[in-house]
Amino acid sequence: MSIRIGYLLPTRERIMAGQPQAAPLLELAERAERLGFDSVWAGDSLLARPRNEPLTLLAAVASRVRRVDVGTAVLLPALRNPVLLAHQVATLDQVAEGRLILGVGIAADVPNIRQEFTAAGVPFEKRVGRLLEGLRLARSLWSGKPVDWDGRWKVEHGVLGPTPYRQGGPPIWIGGSLPASLDRAGRFFDGWLPIAPDADQWARLWDEVKEIARTTGRDPNALTGAIYVTVITDEDRSRDNERLNAYLEQYYGQPAAVMRSRQACYAGPIEPKRMRRHRQRRRDGLRCFMIELRETEIDALIRNGLLAAENRHDYDSVQSALYAFLDRALGELGDA
Repeated sequence: MSIRIGYLLPTRERIMAGQPQAAPLLELAERAERLGFDSVWAGDSLLARPRNEPLTLLAAVASRVRRVDVGTAVLLPALRNPVLLAHQVATLDQVAEGRLILGVGIAADVPNIRQEFTAAGVPFEKRVGRLLEGLRLARSLWSGKPVDWDGRWKVEHGVLGPTPYRQGGPPIWIGGSLPASLDRAGRFFDGWLPIAPDADQWARLWDEVKEIARTTGRDPNALTGAIYVTVITDEDRSRDNERLNAYLEQYYGQPAAVMRSRQACYAGPIEPKRMRRHRQRRRDGLRCFMIELRETEIDALIRNGLLAAENRHDYDSVQSALYAFLDRALGELGDA
């Protein structure tokens, strides 16, 4: 299977810039589809990192794009009532006609996210159990059959309508790179979407996820391996790194060195470099490469021929250009 490349909408960046309007984000989603990206994604946060609510925004995106998948990267299900979430996701999957991917996470343990959970009336320490049980309940409701549930939530003969467009509901990918996260990914989920700091660590951990799936009787080849990468491009590498560090600190409210030790980032020129890692990553099973990319970076990639211009409708050529860029970025990450 060829690698698919996604684009993360800058919902957080727009709020930080004092530009809450949704229309430009919808136009960006349409532009990403024209440029050849395979999917468009939106992140999630209530108060810790304010942004557009992702399920609402993606419903609008799905009505504007016809080819690409839409997904959350990542949604925090523990903040939501799972019956309500099941209804929202089923409706969104109907709007997207089965093109929805539900990326989920347990939330990082940092002060502002703990405060976010408190504000939502959700115990932070119970978030993993809430996520797992809540998603099991949602999947039961997506069957369209009567559901009786006696756990954190009580359901008596509940029947959900509509059910998702895709039978059984959308694929659910989970993030995280700690041992418990890998175990959850291998046992319970359809894909793994970490922010692993480099390509080699990603490959090693992905092998662990697949082995866990295998030992629990699941088909490891049915799982999707993905990676989330933040990209800054410029001809001046030192300036690139300065821009990336400033961006990470503003976005996450933590030192750039801490964030770069945890998550995959690429800062550097976009001139061609030796393509060393792309074939290896394919063998390792990477299927989705999601890029957090500023609008100015998209323009730069087009100017330098790494993305085809939007008026080119030769999709294969667009894909080839994207894969060439992927080679360079993964090569740099592999050498980090």
